[in-house]
Amino acid sequence: MKYSFIIPVYNRPDEVAELLESMTRQTFSEFEVIIVEDGSSVPCKEVVNHFREKLVLHYYYKENSGPGQTRNYGAERACGDYFIILDSDCILPNGYLEAVDAELQADAVDAFGGPDRAHESFTDIQKAINYSMTSFFTTGGIRGGKKKMDKFYPRSFNMGVRADAYKVLGGFSRMRFGEDIDFSIRLFKGGYRCRLFSGAWVWHKRRTDWRKFFKQVYNSGIARINLYKKYPESLKLVHLLPAVFTVGVFCLLILSCFWLVSLSLFLVFVMIIFIDSTLQNRNLKIGLFSVVAAFLQLIGYGTGFLYAWWKRCVLGKNEFAAFEKNFYK
Repeated sequence: MKYSFIIPVYNRPDEVAELLESMTRQTFSEFEVIIVEDGSSVPCKEVVNHFREKLVLHYYYKENSGPGQTRNYGAERACGDYFIILDSDCILPNGYLEAVDAELQADAVDAFGGPDRAHESFTDIQKAINYSMTSFFTTGGIRGGKKKMDKFYPRSFNMGVRADAYKVLGGFSRMRFGEDIDFSIRLFKGGYRCRLFSGAWVWHKRRTDWRKFFKQVYNSGIARINLYKKYPESLKLVHLLPAVFTVGVFCLLILSCFWLVSLSLFLVFVMIIFIDSTLQNRNLKIGLFSVVAAFLQLIGYGTGFLYAWWKRCVLGKNEFAAFEKNFYK
């Protein structure tokens, strides 16, 4: 078996159905699918059973331990030469695996990742969140597939790695958030080659409402400080920008002496986001929603970053003590 798809699932049977359906339409067929249920209260076993005659499919149920350990559980039972790790809320275009195989035939790297896009069926909020998560003006376009390959760190919504490299590294760590970046850092530190496969993109559903999106990016901000504590060199200037933005918003609200200057800068940012997203999506409503998504992303990430900085760097708590109630129940 050449490829093993490893998909951790937590209470998302409907999304699993869409993902598996897209896998039945792949133009390259040498693969297996491993679904690992991470202690879900709404399991997807019946959905999986519906596809058993169409796919080489394995289903496992385990107690909840987070996405990283769930992927490791699946990897221990996988037979492929390459493991391809996906989030359960992804959908594959028909030529996804063919694109992966063509890239590896041309240059057999140790690990790879691909970008994501918004499907036309997604809600306006999901499309706005997708814009915010992939735009140059919010993330530098890293997740949109515009970053140079030598600086590309795969994310677990669409990540591939050679099976033997995965095993040498011991798989994912116990981190509940940022575990994919942690894994990518260890890939580079281990001397493995990794690059972007721009043609191996997926449709990624994103969160379905603003509250869930804020929680996601808030946890990402926390993860960045946890990564900094493990790998100080991993913290770059760009990672500080959401915290600076958050402090700027706070100053705009309470410090009248900076009000006009700050307001002018924020209005310029709002217009850039609105115009760029409207043009890309050809939809004024999505353009307006993208402004909301951009502010939520930056402020959510920034507040999580600052909170984690206070607990980890100022108070000196370790990861598990600092966030036991958040992540390690």
